Amino acid sequence: MDRIETMRAFVAVAQEGSFTAAGRRLGLSTKLVSKYVQQLESQLKTQMFNRTTRSVSLTDVGAAYLEHCRPILEQIDDLDSLVRERQGALAGQIRLTAPTGFGSTRLCEALAPFLRQNPDVELDMRLTDNRLSLVEEGLDLAIRIGSLKDSSLIARKLADMPLVLCASPDYLERHGRPQDPRALSTHTCLVDGNSSGMNIWRFRSNGDEQVLKLNGSVRSNSPGALARMAMGGLGITIAPLYAIEDALKEGCLEHVLPDFSTDTFGLYALYPPNRHLTRRVRALIDHLATEFSARWTLPVAQS
Repeated sequence: MDRIETMRAFVAVAQEGSFTAAGRRLGLSTKLVSKYVQQLESQLKTQMFNRTTRSVSLTDVGAAYLEHCRPILEQIDDLDSLVRERQGALAGQIRLTAPTGFGSTRLCEALAPFLRQNPDVELDMRLTDNRLSLVEEGLDLAIRIGSLKDSSLIARKLADMPLVLCASPDYLERHGRPQDPRALSTHTCLVDGNSSGMNIWRFRSNGDEQVLKLNGSVRSNSPGALARMAMGGLGITIAPLYAIEDALKEGCLEHVLPDFSTDTFGLYALYPPNRHLTRRVRALIDHLATEFSARWTLPVAQS
């Protein structure tokens, strides 16, 4: 049995925490993945995993082996890709993570032309609203929106992402259109629960700033969910433009307090500093920067 294949099976099980999930990731049966890992343990004469009926976890030896095994497999993959890329085409796997809402909509739209132009590139995309560790999860790239907390990662800003105060026309007809940020205290506000700072809304006009701390009766960690509740007439929310762009164009949501500017988030690509950035990953970052750099402007509602 090929040692490289047993190592790949071991890494997949370690990262997925499951033989079944590792099999899905590798396109192998659970039985074959288990056989590969058992073969590796037999060759090394040690147990790599603690197994129970409900969980799989690394032993101390397994954790140490994973730390050294993963870079070896990355180098092998890079060598294979280098040969193909020398022939002029981008090739090999790109493993990235992104927020669920953005990743399943705007990011997929931006990725499509890149993947069509580079059919030998394999994309492994993990969508989650939890911030995964790129090094521990074996990821090449993270796409993130907002303030950056991972100071150890190298970040490239792809675009500015405006935050927009909005509500449905129906809600505004029933409750009135606020003319000043202070008037929001009399409205139902739908607040992003991703972080404690998201209930602080800032508004600027003519050099003056107003900062409001809101205790919204509705919270969600999903900008898309808040946008849908706003479209349903439940209140006023502030959301990144990508989550409400179509609703603004279609008139399902209306820009509130348009004479006041709000905060702007950054859209970033992040990658580990100690990892060689392959040509395919660098090309993808360049592509996304081009796709998003001139994209985010407030649309005008259709009449």
